[in-house]
Amino acid sequence: MNLKRRLILANASTVVIPLIITVLVSLAYIFVYGKLLGKDLSLENYQRLSGITLELMSSEQSILKQTPEAVEQEGFQQYLQGRLEAIGGEVIVLKDEKVLFASSSFSKIDVAKIFEAGNSKKGKEPAVIGGVSYRVQAVPLTFKNGSAASVLLLAPVEEAPIALSAFLIFAGSVFALSFALTNVFVSYQFSRSILKPLSNLQSAAAEISAGNLDYQIPEEGDQEIQELCRDLELMRIKLKESIYTELKYEDNRKLLVSSISHDLKTPVTAIKGYVEGILDGIANTPEKNERYLKTIYSKALLVDNMIDDLLLYAKLDLKQMPFNFENTDFAEYLQACLAENEPDFERSNIKLAFHNELAERRFVLLDRERMKRVIMNILDNSRKYFNKLQGQIRVLLRETNSSVIVELRDNGSGISESDLPYIFERFFRSDVSRSEIRGSGLGLAIAKQIVEGHNGRIWAVSHGYEGTSIIISLAKLGDGGEK
Repeated sequence: MNLKRRLILANASTVVIPLIITVLVSLAYIFVYGKLLGKDLSLENYQRLSGITLELMSSEQSILKQTPEAVEQEGFQQYLQGRLEAIGGEVIVLKDEKVLFASSSFSKIDVAKIFEAGNSKKGKEPAVIGGVSYRVQAVPLTFKNGSAASVLLLAPVEEAPIALSAFLIFAGSVFALSFALTNVFVSYQFSRSILKPLSNLQSAAAEISAGNLDYQIPEEGDQEIQELCRDLELMRIKLKESIYTELKYEDNRKLLVSSISHDLKTPVTAIKGYVEGILDGIANTPEKNERYLKTIYSKALLVDNMIDDLLLYAKLDLKQMPFNFENTDFAEYLQACLAENEPDFERSNIKLAFHNELAERRFVLLDRERMKRVIMNILDNSRKYFNKLQGQIRVLLRETNSSVIVELRDNGSGISESDLPYIFERFFRSDVSRSEIRGSGLGLAIAKQIVEGHNGRIWAVSHGYEGTSIIISLAKLGDGGEK
């Protein structure tokens, strides 16, 4: 529920609920009052009482419309008597406290009681005459000669079922009390629906400011507060991810510096040793001097390649390396890559074999240079760990419903199952004892970064001592290069 609707309901409830309570309590009051005192509280009884009241008022108006002397006329007296007989009433005409006319025989005491009831200042209290309660309506008149007269109109009524003033006071008190209690309850509920979520938000803000980014912010309260909680929770998650990423980059930087320093130390130490040999005159023949210089050059080239790999990996890891994607016939592309490198691998006694199992041409989105780096890194990694006189790398190309898959399988020494999950991590070497293996240790890590930059997947499968397969899966396009 939103705050606007809650405000409307809260304001309406403070009026509607007290009205309902007042009506229910009043009906209960009337019911109990009627049952306990045996009063007729029916609608018909109230209608009858209202009719009597209207008749008395109408008769009074008829008298006032006439001249005061008209009440002395027998015809008018009979007219009044006829009207009141319809409701079982009586009429008495007094002049100078003497009875001029009476529709029934009343004693002087009765007349005095009736006169007193009609002129009572406490309200229209009934006059009981002969065991019958009469409501008395007194109409004072003054004759032209100054004589005072009074017409007493009597209507038989039961005792008022409920004193109207007392009932109104009771109903008003019930409404006031229920209104106050309802306001307190609604205000409490309304404030709790707002203050409790705000209090929780305050606690969450304090926890987050103290560095506790694991403190979750629940969505509670009205719609607007829930949206605020949701936005703050998203902010907390993004802040946590940002700090985690920052710490990860810091750890990566430290690890990169540590690892590359360790890997650079070996070739740099070798370069220093050979340079010292030249300076000390150990390379005292032209042949030995040339061999020393070639070794220094190869070590320097290795350092240069390691630095290039490090910079490339850092850019890929920080998502700072742009990709230039092109629609590419993948089978044709692989054949070209292998043909370009086949002579070099033949000199290392490694045979490259390509098997295309695609039924037709398949296109993929490739950054041709970056993917070529992936293929070369995988091939070079296989060549480094060959332990057979005749090596072989088979490149198998096949497809699924949504992707093309290339498998590069060698017949080298294989990778242990325990090392398999880590071969795509930077600076990882499957056999740590092979310190003579040249390279930065970033080849497969760079390959993984580039493949994931193509929204693809790369993984490895070990065949024990029979070799290893590196498998790449890329989303394929249609025959014409459309998805």
